[in-house]
Amino acid sequence: MDSNNIQDVVMIGAGPSALTAALYTSREDIDTVLFEKAVIGGMAAITDQVDNYPGFPQGVEGMDLAAKLQSQAERFGAKIEFGEVSKITNNGTFKTIVVDGKEKKARAVLIATGSDYKKTGVPGEAEFFGRGVHYCATCDGAYYKDKKLVVIGGGNSAFQEAIFLTRYASHIDLLVRSTIKASSVLVKEMQKYVDAGKVTIHLETVPLEITSNEGKVSGVIAQQKGGKLILESSAVFVFVGLLPNTGFLKNSSIELDEIGLVKTNHKLETNMPGVFASGDVRSGATLQIASAVGEGATAALNIREYLDSLK
Repeated sequence: MDSNNIQDVVMIGAGPSALTAALYTSREDIDTVLFEKAVIGGMAAITDQVDNYPGFPQGVEGMDLAAKLQSQAERFGAKIEFGEVSKITNNGTFKTIVVDGKEKKARAVLIATGSDYKKTGVPGEAEFFGRGVHYCATCDGAYYKDKKLVVIGGGNSAFQEAIFLTRYASHIDLLVRSTIKASSVLVKEMQKYVDAGKVTIHLETVPLEITSNEGKVSGVIAQQKGGKLILESSAVFVFVGLLPNTGFLKNSSIELDEIGLVKTNHKLETNMPGVFASGDVRSGATLQIASAVGEGATAALNIREYLDSLK
């Protein structure tokens, strides 16, 4: 940090994307500080088992992967501090970031706060997160080969993920709270699986509880007009939307898309010069740890290029 107390780069969030970016920037002697308001490692850290991250043929515990990423970033000098960012403003050659009510200055900023999955809030959902309750079919579907599954949601993501799960599940019950909101193309595709007896769609069906037996998910109790519906299931996949962690940007000039994800250009730079975004918080992200890590590396290289342009 120089005599004017301006940091080279501040990264908001300390998930896989930010930790990777910090590894790259700090390795090049770019002063790097990360501010995390919750858990270092983000959603990856609270995932029981990550089975599709390259280099771990037997899978890796989410907390273990997060710890390794943290250790590697810190090895090269990245500093990780706990604090909540509430504001970013542009002051030309530097940005002002408000962290826990105090102002910090940085030449460049990386927003890597991630997104969270919307929850149904029913009993059993939080208790069995990552152990029978999932929010990513490509991540966890393969665990349930030839098992009965319940999918909750009626939009595009729910239909896409349910169709994907048909390659593993023996049968899928799709619970739609009100009416189907998925595109006509997906509805037409889904009908093939309905006709084949692979999927049953339950309209106007509200989940009430995710049940368990001997410490494992055993099914779902839901409410329909005609009464309660009790379904047997080895796991529940919930796809009722995303909650981008961008509340602190609502009153800023940084552009967000229709659901609140951060818009970027091909260099992962936002409309505010010197402010970049990567990982699950970025509009167009694929919500995979491997791609979040890749975006972190890309963002770091572009941040270095930006900092060089200020010299």
